[in-house]
Amino acid sequence: MTESEQPSVPLSVLLADPALGLRQVAGPAGVHRVSTVGTTEIEDPTPYLVGGELLLTAGVRLPRDADGIDTYVRQVVAAGVSALGFGVAPVHEEVPQELIAACDRHGLPLLRLPPATPFVAVGQAAYAAIAEARNRELREISRAQSALATAAARPDALQAVLDRLSAHTGAWAVLYDAQGNELFSAGPRPASPTPERVRDLAVRTTARVRTGPAGRSAPAAAADHQGGTHLTVHTLPGADGTTTTPALGQAATTAPTLVHRQVTSTATVLLALLTSPRHALGTDTHSAGALVRLMLGATPADVAPALVPADKRSAGHWIVVHGRHTPPRSTPAPHPGDAPAQLATLGTALGTPYLYVDGSELKALVPSAADARPEAPAQAADLGWVLGFSTPAPASDLPHADRQAERALQRAIAAQAPAAVHTRDPLTVHGLVPPADARDLARTRFAPLDQAGAPGASVLLDTLRTWLTLHGSWDRTAAALHVHRNTVRHRLARVGELLDVDLQDPGVRMELWFALQWLPGESGE
Repeated sequence: MTESEQPSVPLSVLLADPALGLRQVAGPAGVHRVSTVGTTEIEDPTPYLVGGELLLTAGVRLPRDADGIDTYVRQVVAAGVSALGFGVAPVHEEVPQELIAACDRHGLPLLRLPPATPFVAVGQAAYAAIAEARNRELREISRAQSALATAAARPDALQAVLDRLSAHTGAWAVLYDAQGNELFSAGPRPASPTPERVRDLAVRTTARVRTGPAGRSAPAAAADHQGGTHLTVHTLPGADGTTTTPALGQAATTAPTLVHRQVTSTATVLLALLTSPRHALGTDTHSAGALVRLMLGATPADVAPALVPADKRSAGHWIVVHGRHTPPRSTPAPHPGDAPAQLATLGTALGTPYLYVDGSELKALVPSAADARPEAPAQAADLGWVLGFSTPAPASDLPHADRQAERALQRAIAAQAPAAVHTRDPLTVHGLVPPADARDLARTRFAPLDQAGAPGASVLLDTLRTWLTLHGSWDRTAAALHVHRNTVRHRLARVGELLDVDLQDPGVRMELWFALQWLPGESGE
């Protein structure tokens, strides 16, 4: 963290606090900021200073002559002290005039602390003000990030993200291609020659990325200052190749703050997701906006309607796919530059452009006919992916399909199979019980888990489901849930206690298994 990014507050905040009673008696009024408060009574405190301090002293070891006081002030100013606080009484009845003169001479704000103000009170007030200022910054960053994420899901995502970025930073924002052609811009356009200078900075920065080691690109940033205008450029992370590196340029009349830098960082990532094929496949900006929502945690049910024309949404069906990357240990890790090609191969094999990979996790939406039976492509296993497929579902039923896909993935992982598909045979006991009655039965059967105030009822249900799926194997259940086998035993003992059942009874296991399938939100119906 740079010095300018250290949490701090203006000195005026402390001067305005009536409980402290501070009064500035020397030095410029200015915009000095305080990042910490320190107390010292040694003749030369500079070895112990880091800069940005409000340094408090009662003058116990303050030099007695004017030259010594001048040397003291000059040294603390050189060390980066923001202000000096002098506590009157009991050592000095008043702030020494020689100290006032030296602080005026060297431009150091000097505060008078009245006898009734403890040094520790000044520190507490400063840190409380710094914490509140930091909280305000975090709230502002959170609001801006939320607005940017919403903008990224719009059909005009690139323009919308730039609009939000400009609104939150007060800067002119412009997106260039690798040749310096202006693609989109937002905010008041500055007068010439500022736009030309931003473009030149973007071209130089992009060229530096394209000539990186081994031809591989990496994000880069650059800054410049032209008169009263601050210029910054960021190449977009995740761009591949040597001719497609876009860049985000900004021009502002004020220096960027920590909040502005954080907001710009978020916008840069979103713009990269919208323009690069590394993580998301899709050929148009409208689809890219929906995919960004998927990347930001939206469910397939939220995203799918944005991918289907309004006049066809009632007829469209989708298969939800969840995946986990678990390559064999003997398989060498792929080079990062190979990721786009592998994603393209996987997307083609699945038959969808709507695929997103985040590390070892995969989500995909596959357009499907209502009666299709999904199959795992051989390429997925070759690339180290284990997949779980839902049954085809209309957009309105995608929340259930999402859960189906996740459970199918868990079954595939537990069975060490390359894929699993959620299936439901209508000629089973599920088809013999009216759905409404089945759901009521399931609610009643598992109600004691909630009514008894059991912590983590959903954890207990998930443990029970996994244990039953794995035929009562403690070790395989522990491995699937990434917990110790004793934790599994403890959880299931708690389930048996709350439900008042013997889990070793096969009939009880069968009953609970069917009830789990009927539990609302669990069956996928």
